[in-house]
Amino acid sequence: MSKKTHSPLWTLLIIVTLTVAYLIVSIPFKVMEIIPGFTDIRPVSMLRPVYGIFFGVPGCIAFAVGNLITDIVSNSLRWSSIAGFAANFLGPFCFYLYWCRLSRAPFDLKNMRHIIKHIVVILIVAVIETVLITPAVALVYPDVDHMLFFMTVMINSTAFPILLGIPLIIILQEELGLKPKPFRKRKAEAEIHQ
Repeated sequence: MSKKTHSPLWTLLIIVTLTVAYLIVSIPFKVMEIIPGFTDIRPVSMLRPVYGIFFGVPGCIAFAVGNLITDIVSNSLRWSSIAGFAANFLGPFCFYLYWCRLSRAPFDLKNMRHIIKHIVVILIVAVIETVLITPAVALVYPDVDHMLFFMTVMINSTAFPILLGIPLIIILQEELGLKPKPFRKRKAEAEIHQ
């Protein structure tokens, strides 16, 4: 990897590309609303760990921006979208933080132990996001069914990352050779020092 891949222009290109990929996956499903204007079926949640683990902070930004744009184009932009933006940045960031910074083992989903760890992180992230977004909706929109909202966010944030996200990650890592963010950086640094 050359030094230009670390430039602000390269980072912006990654963010734009990932945001477009997010929109391609998310917008078609906005018609499958649970609570109109607030919650819907979100298969795009499968990308949350992918964006955090493989793309780091630029992936986190792209995920949050993609969610915000989806809210805008689907006429779902609300005051609670501020909490949604924060939660949709923090979600991928938790995956990045755990797997790429805190975990002593390199990231892969080749064995059941790592898959179970990954599922635990998915559940923790789902709780964090739900706890951030639900009170914001409840505070500003008291007429919304908060329990249904809570359950929808929890299901979206767990089911899709587990059922679709884990196979996607295995394909990206095993078939396409995609590496978690810090490992690519360390490899690039090793190549520079040679």
